[in-house]
Amino acid sequence: MASSRAIRVALVCARYLPFVGGIELHVHEVSKRLAAAGSEVTILTTDPGAQLPREELAEGVRVRRVPAWPANRDYYVAPGLGRELRAGGFDLVHIQGYQTFVAPLALRATRRLGVPTVLTFHGGGHSSRLRQAIRPLQLQALRPLAQHVHTFVALADFEIGRYAPRLHVDRDRFVVIPNGSDLPRAAAAGVVRDRALIASLGRLEQYKGHHRVIAALPHVLARRPDVRLWIGGVGPEEDALRALAAELGVASRVEIRGVPPQERERMARELARVDTVVSLSDFETQPIAALEALSLGCKVLVAQAPGLDALAASGLASSVALDAAPPVVGAAILHALEAPPASEPPLLPSWDDCAASLLRLYRGIVGES
Repeated sequence: MASSRAIRVALVCARYLPFVGGIELHVHEVSKRLAAAGSEVTILTTDPGAQLPREELAEGVRVRRVPAWPANRDYYVAPGLGRELRAGGFDLVHIQGYQTFVAPLALRATRRLGVPTVLTFHGGGHSSRLRQAIRPLQLQALRPLAQHVHTFVALADFEIGRYAPRLHVDRDRFVVIPNGSDLPRAAAAGVVRDRALIASLGRLEQYKGHHRVIAALPHVLARRPDVRLWIGGVGPEEDALRALAAELGVASRVEIRGVPPQERERMARELARVDTVVSLSDFETQPIAALEALSLGCKVLVAQAPGLDALAASGLASSVALDAAPPVVGAAILHALEAPPASEPPLLPSWDDCAASLLRLYRGIVGES
């Protein structure tokens, strides 16, 4: 019986490391903890550029990649996933993200195989207006397949109200398991915080709002000429962001540099130097970067936008309207810089908590089957 041995679980995602993003970080953090707890974990993912190893083993987790098309788009049509799922002998499949063709391909395969399936949405945003516009159509296409899903995992409560009616499924088929928000604090010991350093973190996409922080920077510098901005991320908007900084005459005060997601100790050291993290994204399911900043004692300013405004409502962050003009955003940044730091970082969900909750869920589902 599966419950008397290690659970064989497949985590299916369109992209995995070395790609950068919230789903990639989530899968990396939970997979190694599940493996350390005794599960047999395989990450099934794609390699559109055919540049990465077909198979590798790291921290007790097996990673298997299949070809995907087209190479220069993020649709991720990957018919080889079905073959991998059939050959894997998995007790349970957990699909991470619904925004590509990977989710329906995997759901069709698990339905044919009769394997219990879990789905986490990882809603997020997208720089393409077209891709944002077709999200409802993607959910509609998933609706017939969603009836096969055993459990849906929401990262935040509001996702249940968002997805349950769209998929025509009962709310009791959802569980809420937040992402972790912790970085290795020991790595940040002794790092001196720079009271003139602000940061905007996340992949360099239009919807992440880095351009809004740059647009506000001249108004910050008019009052605080010592302030510097670190934009922590990589992505397709880098050239546009550099051009905007040059156009506004603040290029010398802006540094754009990403930290690989697996380098958690380095990220802890980098964040420990920052006074205020500014997150002006259009939308976040659960703002991992902002939560990580809070866990290390940074002050946080967020946009009044889905997934972010909950931080302000709970008193963990200050906020500014998403469509606020640059002078208003600049004033909000200055106010955050001048505010006293928290005496102690807040208690937030950890990746250990997240992985333990998932493991309890898996064991319950496999025990039923």
